Amino acid sequence: MSSAARLLASVLALAGPGSALAQSPQPVMPIVPGANAQAPVSKPASKEVFTAPLKELPTPYTPGVMGANPPTSNKETDAAFGAYQRGQYTTALREATKRLSANSRDAAAMTLLGELNNQGLGIKQDPVKAAEWYRLAAAQGDVHAMASLGLMSIDGRGGPKDLKAGRRWLEQASDKGDATASYNLALILLGSGTEADQAKAATLFRKAANGEISAAQHGLGVLYLQGRGVAKDPAQAAELFRRAADNGDLAGEVEFAILLFNGTGIAKDEGRAARYFLHAASRGNAIAQNRIARLYANGRGVPKNLVEAAAWNLAAAAQGLSDAWLDQTLTGLSPEERTRAEQMASERANVK
Repeated sequence: MSSAARLLASVLALAGPGSALAQSPQPVMPIVPGANAQAPVSKPASKEVFTAPLKELPTPYTPGVMGANPPTSNKETDAAFGAYQRGQYTTALREATKRLSANSRDAAAMTLLGELNNQGLGIKQDPVKAAEWYRLAAAQGDVHAMASLGLMSIDGRGGPKDLKAGRRWLEQASDKGDATASYNLALILLGSGTEADQAKAATLFRKAANGEISAAQHGLGVLYLQGRGVAKDPAQAAELFRRAADNGDLAGEVEFAILLFNGTGIAKDEGRAARYFLHAASRGNAIAQNRIARLYANGRGVPKNLVEAAAWNLAAAAQGLSDAWLDQTLTGLSPEERTRAEQMASERANVK
């Protein structure tokens, strides 16, 4: 019996009607001292921005990932993939299994079964079996399977840890146009610190950014801001941070707000910057909470409002980002104002 047949047999019994079928890292910015601070000035983001574990990155099948599409457009493919995207994992398993029964070389179905086993979605988590499915799909040329195998090899999931093999799989997937593989390769290359690898990383980030991977748009923006691997270009950085923010990247949103406020690489617009800071703050970013608190305290980009300033300052402090200047500035609040600010901060802390 072939490997595909053995794996298929193991899931057929689970596919019946009654079966149970990745912060963006945040930018690093100093707290601006003094009551007359003109802007929350950014310093170049640290290399820590690129050290998130690869296993937390999205796979091509992760629900909601920009650019994720079914491998083909036939109805059966749409049924299996669509069920997965909707979280209907029993249906996804059943439809993928049905397709593989009809065509033992269906790489997309193999990859989807690998994903279900890998994440333990509606089926007992089994990294070894997931890796087997991915290898079978990769042998058929499925780039998503190659990308997943790369991450699993690097992480030592479903088999021995093998960094070289993982990188080879990612390179193959990237060469075939997989955006998440390009992003992961860029992270690996940045870790080497060499100028040549920085340039290669920038190229890979660009490929992933063009695939609307928001973290790659943010990462490439950082390289342009710092002049690492590319010529320093704040205007390019601002545009990339904007795109990352539009695609939901929290770090990109904060970085874009900083450039907007300072007028770096883009026309200065304090009001627009304040809106970005406020949106990022409402999503729980401590840096944005600190920045919007300072803007409310100074009346920059928003009307001066010390209660709002205190509320956001308390929210940031609750996450470990204290600000002695704000603490001192807000000491004049009345007991009633202080109580209201504390209530607002508590409500915001509970927003998911």
